[in-house]
Amino acid sequence: MDDYEFFLNKVTDFHGHACTGIVLGTRMTLAAMRYLELDPHQKHRNIIAFTEVDRCMTDAVMVITGCSLGRRSLKFVDYGKFAMTLLNQENDTAVRTTIKENFSGQQNMEETKKIIAAIPDERLIALQNVQLSISKYDLPGFPLKTALCSFCNEQIMDGRDIDRN
Repeated sequence: MDDYEFFLNKVTDFHGHACTGIVLGTRMTLAAMRYLELDPHQKHRNIIAFTEVDRCMTDAVMVITGCSLGRRSLKFVDYGKFAMTLLNQENDTAVRTTIKENFSGQQNMEETKKIIAAIPDERLIALQNVQLSISKYDLPGFPLKTALCSFCNEQIMDGRDIDRN
């Protein structure tokens, strides 16, 4: 079993079913990790993933990279685009991935999986080097700043408080 099949099965188990978003998200994530010379079979504590859609593809990114919202290594940026960026903090390199072809879902899922699996990465996936600047408050780890809301007394973390004085 190759990496694609292995991770597609793993992502499908997590997501609950296979769909076009899971299949494409698996291909995109594996391509981005190869581009950044990261082994998807190893844990990586120094990568941050940015997804531009809150759909199925994001589950593939989570499962394969190990990034998560709770660890602050997964960032959701709501552009509504089927795109994802991976940042390797060890060498400050980042790649943004998108899909070059449109898949309408006209075929059954087994046919769709076979069609997508047969397309070479260079025809299916666009990889673009990008430069990212991340606030220290958005990095994984413990909160650098906490405050209490003067109105409701709830805790505000990571520099999101606003001083209205």
